[in-house]
Amino acid sequence: MSTETKLGGPFNFSGTSFNVNRMGYGAMQLAGPGVWGPPRNLDVAMDVLRAAVAAGVNHIDTSDFYGPHVTNQIIKKALHPYPADLVIVTKLGCRRGPDKSWNHAFSRRDLTEGVRDNLQNLGIEQLDVVNLRVGGINEPTEGSIEKPLSVLAEFKRQGLIRHLGLSNITRRQFEEAQGITEIVCVQNFYNLAYRNDDAFVDALARQDIAYVPFFPLGGFTPLQSSVLDRVAASMPASPMQVALAWLLQRSPNILLIPGTSSINHLRENLAAAALELPSDVIAELNAIAEDVQAEAQPTR
Repeated sequence: MSTETKLGGPFNFSGTSFNVNRMGYGAMQLAGPGVWGPPRNLDVAMDVLRAAVAAGVNHIDTSDFYGPHVTNQIIKKALHPYPADLVIVTKLGCRRGPDKSWNHAFSRRDLTEGVRDNLQNLGIEQLDVVNLRVGGINEPTEGSIEKPLSVLAEFKRQGLIRHLGLSNITRRQFEEAQGITEIVCVQNFYNLAYRNDDAFVDALARQDIAYVPFFPLGGFTPLQSSVLDRVAASMPASPMQVALAWLLQRSPNILLIPGTSSINHLRENLAAAALELPSDVIAELNAIAEDVQAEAQPTR
């Protein structure tokens, strides 16, 4: 079995030369607790990155506001000089406060400093893909993104950024963005239970634009966990492997970036790409979202 088969690939970022395996790696958990400061064990953090690349992962998601700066510095220390096929996707639009808060950072100065810091801490001269991160913690919020995205489009024209994407955005913001510059990926909150972006995923698939879901690993209620537990026991697989496999089978433009600071957990996540879910299992998992929507309806 080839690396591409094992990791669900390949997928081409539309309009780019980037072909990535669909199972990638999210580097946020490499920083210390609360995504702040250094990790408890730097050697382990670097070992996880090297193990991911050795297993065929060629899409790493990061940001210089993880740490801040720490995660990118670990990536550089572990992997630089980078493999030729490795695509590193970073994010701008947020800044960490001294109180460890997460704050919007959309000014020209903020974005300029963000590009500079990402380049410096990753040790590169050009960023592969930069996502503009907007919205709240998990939910997008409406509002024009023209000003910050236009700044990033300038950096793209200058050659500091190769391609641009968006994170935590609405469909209206995506349409606005396409009038400003080419968008190669969207990164939004999406999982088995939270499926508000179903139609958006399909619309992006028709344009061959990558959809990259982010979601908290513990974001399932006891009811949902019981469904996952039952399905996982019948496979056999872990509940998270089932959840990841469902996403890969949901649509061919979905790319995954599960994060971990454990090599064993990394291997478990990567193995989910080889898990084939039968149609009856897919139907049972789809019902999770229906149950959640029903529970969310107000009683009368």
